[in-house]
Amino acid sequence: QVQLVESGGGPVEAGGSLRLSCTASVPDISSCMAWFRQVPGKGREGVAMRYSGGTTYYADSVKGRFTISQDKVKNIMYLQMNDLKPEDTAMYYCAADTQGRASSKRRFDPTAYDSWGQGTQVTVSS
Repeated sequence: QVQLVESGGGPVEAGGSLRLSCTASVPDISSCMAWFRQVPGKGREGVAMRYSGGTTYYADSVKGRFTISQDKVKNIMYLQMNDLKPEDTAMYYCAADTQGRASSKRRFDPTAYDSWGQGTQVTVSS
């Protein structure tokens, strides 16, 4: 497992932007990393993920608005969120798969990820 720490959440108006950061305690040991989000009473929803080779995938709800990227030198993963909408309001979690479980059918399956951050709240007002 790897320790993950998120930052960058906060309140923002609809149409605005935020950039979330996720700092990993160990460099480059994950086969993939991802961002999930969760609202009270619902399960964690996969938002964006990136395999170590650079391939990225996005949930349909955020395509064209969110971008996942990684700075391997600094061990930081980012989620750039543009044109935010009230329905993007959630707790956002960074996750890492160090065991190679997040194959194509499980890329947005939370149980495929073994390391999680504590979350950072994003609140979008209309």
